[in-house]
Amino acid sequence: MDFSGRHVVITGGAGALGSAVVGALVEAGAHCHVPYIAEREAERFPHKQSDRVTLYPGLELTDEAAVAKLYAGVPQLWASIHLAGGFAMKPIAETGKADLMGQIETNLVSCFLCCRAAVIAMNKTKSGGRIVNVAARPALEPRSGAGMTAYTASKAGVTALTAALAEEVAKDGILVNAVAPSIMDTPVNRKAMPKADFDAWPKVEEVAATIAFLASPANKVTRGAIVPVYGKS
Repeated sequence: MDFSGRHVVITGGAGALGSAVVGALVEAGAHCHVPYIAEREAERFPHKQSDRVTLYPGLELTDEAAVAKLYAGVPQLWASIHLAGGFAMKPIAETGKADLMGQIETNLVSCFLCCRAAVIAMNKTKSGGRIVNVAARPALEPRSGAGMTAYTASKAGVTALTAALAEEVAKDGILVNAVAPSIMDTPVNRKAMPKADFDAWPKVEEVAATIAFLASPANKVTRGAIVPVYGKS
């Protein structure tokens, strides 16, 4: 995959999966634009010194104006990869409206606004492009979302957004897809579930490889797909 000279936005790019995605794209020649909120993530971000990475601190992805400004400033946008989001696990009896709206804002609204800004930017270049969203396994298998209904509903929204948008912008040469990970092998997840079978979990580098392909010029035909990236789990 050759990303030489191509500009890519990666939201959530300073996180565990994001760092793997940015690493793969930088190695392939891309210039990565990475907005972030948490300073602690930026401090340990392994690619912060790269001359092919631009960081944007304090950018709130649910702020429509801020998102529009970010994308308007990226030259010749080729791809936009939306990894940012949040997870909440509560039974519905303990999940209030504020919890639900928080998940929708963090997972669906942020994705929608970034998709919108990316399409506007790509249509200005008239060169097409790629968009990759991140759903989740419960979005494809809702029964597995018991105990996390707000999260599941918000990620199901991401899958619907992906499929609808893919159909809308295919004529413009923009291919839109999503990946749906199961629990990924990260230090945080290992700490939260110390008795789990870590070998069965997909590795972030493996998920990143799928994302990189979908975002690449090598992907010439795949659109509207929600790709399960479950590993052996």
